[in-house]
Amino acid sequence: MQITGTHINYYFVCKRKLWLFANGIQMEQTSDLVYEGKLIHEESYPQRSSKYEEVEIGGIKIDFYDAKNKIIHEIKKSPKLHEAHIWQLKYYIYVFEKAGIEGVSGILEYPKERKTEEVFLSTIDIERLKEITDEIVEIISSEIVPAIKKKTRCKNCSYYDFCFVMED
Repeated sequence: MQITGTHINYYFVCKRKLWLFANGIQMEQTSDLVYEGKLIHEESYPQRSSKYEEVEIGGIKIDFYDAKNKIIHEIKKSPKLHEAHIWQLKYYIYVFEKAGIEGVSGILEYPKERKTEEVFLSTIDIERLKEITDEIVEIISSEIVPAIKKKTRCKNCSYYDFCFVMED
């Protein structure tokens, strides 16, 4: 099983969403919020595509990698899911290190907020990522979809109708 940054992100956002996504039930293509995030990603830094590389390594795809300074740039729409964003970026750094590319760091960017944050990977983070990836494999390999845990962020989720279709 190839773990991606999306798996890591969904692990922190919602275990049910993680299971559904990993088992082929993907709703993102119909979500206006996902589309808005893609537009922010594409339009916030138009000069980047000529300056930085797109890199695919170990099952992940990095849109903006500054090879000279060894910095992964991760652009997000909003800091509402900050913890998930941090761990997704740490996972990218971890994959680079596993591939023998050392000294990589990350910059998490929220263009609408005009905020950036440097992200580094510690040895404690590496141990935690190993635990997280093991848990992800366990969750997505299960025959049973995780139960719904209604949270305020559910309203904006692309899976909302799927999860709550039976509610009044």
